[in-house]
Amino acid sequence: MAKTTLPNGLRIVSEEIPGIASLALGIWVQHGSRDEEPARNGLAHFLEHLFFKGTARRTAAQLAEEIDAVGGILNADTDREFTCYHAKVLGEQAPLAIDLLADMFLASRLDPDDIAREREVVLEEIAQIEDTPDDVVHDLFHRAYWPAHPLGAPVCGTRATVEAFDRDACVDLLERRYRPDRIVIAAAGRLAHGVLVDEITARFGGLDGRAAAEDATTPVARSSVTVFERKLEQVQLCLGTAGVAAADPGRDAVAVLNAALGDSPSSRLFQEIRERRGRAYSIESFTCGYRDTGYLGIAAGTRTRWIAEVVDVVLAELRRVKREGLPAAELARAKGKLKGTLLLALETSDQRMERLALNEMYFGRAVPEEEIARRIDAVGNDDVVAAAERLFVPDGCALVLLGDVRGQAPDARVFETLG
Repeated sequence: MAKTTLPNGLRIVSEEIPGIASLALGIWVQHGSRDEEPARNGLAHFLEHLFFKGTARRTAAQLAEEIDAVGGILNADTDREFTCYHAKVLGEQAPLAIDLLADMFLASRLDPDDIAREREVVLEEIAQIEDTPDDVVHDLFHRAYWPAHPLGAPVCGTRATVEAFDRDACVDLLERRYRPDRIVIAAAGRLAHGVLVDEITARFGGLDGRAAAEDATTPVARSSVTVFERKLEQVQLCLGTAGVAAADPGRDAVAVLNAALGDSPSSRLFQEIRERRGRAYSIESFTCGYRDTGYLGIAAGTRTRWIAEVVDVVLAELRRVKREGLPAAELARAKGKLKGTLLLALETSDQRMERLALNEMYFGRAVPEEEIARRIDAVGNDDVVAAAERLFVPDGCALVLLGDVRGQAPDARVFETLG
């Protein structure tokens, strides 16, 4: 793994992977929906769409045709703390991938007619998310858990905010936040770091300025039970507890705890709620870490008449882990799963590229997989209990229900059992 910082502050991180044919390349901007004021919620995602609408040199069709002609992939993603524009090609097509991404990033037209058309596309995307209950419940949870902070707002924005976006707003975002000190370019696969640096310097070396300061306030979680009534066959629920930030020293113990709780078919929640009781088809737990906060979430789809039972089982398992931790065999299985998942994810160039970028943004360095494996191995049962005691507290929990709830939601006092 190698890293170079250009004179303008832009960081380039790469990893050459011997024996692999592909190259994954990503331009990561440390700006996401949490960095937006309420009136501009969704603007980062909207701008991401516009980068594919054509540049001074290429039409939207030509961008698609050039990447298709080499069997490559050109795409982008916006999240709450970053936006990424990425490509995957054969290694010998690296100059094309860099040129396409640089052209989009530095010379997008942001044509008013394109903005008007793409506004309708994004509104359709919002409608599609709203029509997918097991997706939208996560946005609803963010809103309920952090109601007074941009981290609780949806990444895509709302109909009202998207309808108000214009070219001036997009240009303003580019000038304020898309500056070299907030950009990481990551690459993994068939590459030579020196050649990569030369290619990127030729295109991005002239980018200057520093990004405007971000909102540094940490969101305050609100404990609640929130119901969104909708006529659905199932009730989608998302129960969240306090979590840890992405770089928190306790993240490994939390990861082990999550792996045992609901991260696989052998996990406690899957076995108890699906296999033994048949109360859900899908049930999972997951961790969500941001730069200063996070949560541990549990999501499931169930029938109205089983809401109380599912919530009771989840809280019972949280209390049990908080009281006892994990037996030796279960602890070993959870740690083995985490290490195996880590290594399997490193088999593809795009996964390695993403890992390089996230490590740079959250830790400021490459974190070797051997180091992560050692930290996972070092997690003991006392660490798991300490993590559970830290996370599973009444005022750190919230529950969101989406569906035909019909008054079957538990009272917010249900979390008092974790005290």
